[in-house]
Amino acid sequence: MTDIDSFIATAPGLKFAFAIKAAVGPIQDLGQTARGHRRIIDILGGEVHGPRLAGEILPGGADWQIVRTDGTIEVVARYTIRSNSGALIYVQNDGLRVASPEILASMSKGQLVPAGSYHFRTTPRFETADSSLKWLERATFVGVAARTPDRVAIGFHEVL
Repeated sequence: MTDIDSFIATAPGLKFAFAIKAAVGPIQDLGQTARGHRRIIDILGGEVHGPRLAGEILPGGADWQIVRTDGTIEVVARYTIRSNSGALIYVQNDGLRVASPEILASMSKGQLVPAGSYHFRTTPRFETADSSLKWLERATFVGVAARTPDRVAIGFHEVL
């Protein structure tokens, strides 16, 4: 194995950066569109806390979803964070939520299901004009997410 082969075969590490808890509205089900089964969920606000970032999620964002024929949900959430220092951060968080048909049916009915009973991961991108937060734009993150009937919680981990 060459040096480059061993380098690319090395698993990256993860370091917890911060978490969000976002209040969400009811599902707006648009039905079958040209792109797939479209749903929109408003983001009503929320909190941000952790060792690298703290603040609030501003109301006005949304999660635009496509439900695939196999039940996999493609997530594209866009929202704004205001840090405790007042800086604004645009977030685009893409991801997948995968569960058995039974778990998906329970979630669609607004029922609480165990967080470990489904897969929900995201890959966020951040934009900000605040120089002290430019590290958000220069890092890669993985989000580990959970969904409750009225909330989404995501822990953001920086890929090292």
